[in-house]
Amino acid sequence: MSSSPSRRRVLTTGAGAALGLGVATANASAAPAVAQHSPGPEETRTLDELYRAALKEGGKLVVYAGGDTPTQQDGTKAAFKARFPDIDLTVVVDYSKYHDVRVDNQFATGTLVPDVVQLQTLQDFVRWKQQGRLLHYRPAGFSKLYDRFRDPQGAWVAVAVIAFSFMYGPAAVGPDAPATPLDLVDPRWKGRIASSYPHDDDAVLYLYSLYARTYGWSWVADLAAQDVRFARGSNSPGDAVRAGERAIGVGGSGSLVAPSSSPVRFVVPERHPFMAWGQRAAILKQAANPTAARLYLNWQLSTATQQNAFNGWSVRTDVTPAGGLKPIWEYPDAHLDGFPEFMADRAGVERWKQTFALYFGEVKGDPTPGWPGLRPGA
Repeated sequence: MSSSPSRRRVLTTGAGAALGLGVATANASAAPAVAQHSPGPEETRTLDELYRAALKEGGKLVVYAGGDTPTQQDGTKAAFKARFPDIDLTVVVDYSKYHDVRVDNQFATGTLVPDVVQLQTLQDFVRWKQQGRLLHYRPAGFSKLYDRFRDPQGAWVAVAVIAFSFMYGPAAVGPDAPATPLDLVDPRWKGRIASSYPHDDDAVLYLYSLYARTYGWSWVADLAAQDVRFARGSNSPGDAVRAGERAIGVGGSGSLVAPSSSPVRFVVPERHPFMAWGQRAAILKQAANPTAARLYLNWQLSTATQQNAFNGWSVRTDVTPAGGLKPIWEYPDAHLDGFPEFMADRAGVERWKQTFALYFGEVKGDPTPGWPGLRPGA
């Protein structure tokens, strides 16, 4: 029988049955900053050397990864296991907004499970660094990362580029496919659009906030009248299009280098907003398996892994994107720098959530209180 921790344990250890989660999280947030030693130069050991060292350490590794479905990181796990077969790897996928409070609670109860956190909640890495929770470490290739994809002291690195936009099924839309978000409010698409809830996923929320700022709240109102089918998870719009249930999906990831035979066409229109970010990963300072964690970050950032990115974009400046794409930081409409700022303003995030919830029917009331200059028709 495998000695890996069970999914139940890695999800619930430190849940603090006798401690309210809010209390535990508050205590974790109040942890004093801890002085860090210099991270030193970039890692010089090869992947094979790190692999051998990780096996001597015990050969185990637990990663908490943000995602929508439990199997979403199966490809990553399979690729890692193919390269390092004797590492007992556990990857637990859950919404990042659940992982972060879970980790905070584990800090508060002394029951830390993961060695690596790989999450969409970018603001947590800033907070955890300030609390002294993260191991300062520079993997091999650190200097080749785009400068906004690395913490200067090595507290975290971005291991993958993720982009959100809209998509469509070529067979479903026919020759007159939507070219920009403005096309989504055309009456011919009424009842034919799927979207993930913007007030449930902060990256989708940021995408919708860009749409609102660019096209005005009248566009949002028109989209709300399109009988959009909302569902939880950024996987849901692509799933709906792929299954032929809807012609168009909004608020999910995709690839511009997908084969022409793909049942889903991802759209990144010029001079129209989409959003992208670097998915951050960090080694926790109290990690039980720090050497295996170092191996994982070095493998993720290796040239070979980055060249195989599903959407063609790399976090490294020395890896040429696939399919003739430009590096993601050369797309001004990706608002790469805007997403970390958006995530840091939690009060602002909550207001955006409440406003979109009003527009899309989750609650009733005036959809625009407190948003001067962004009333419908603005």
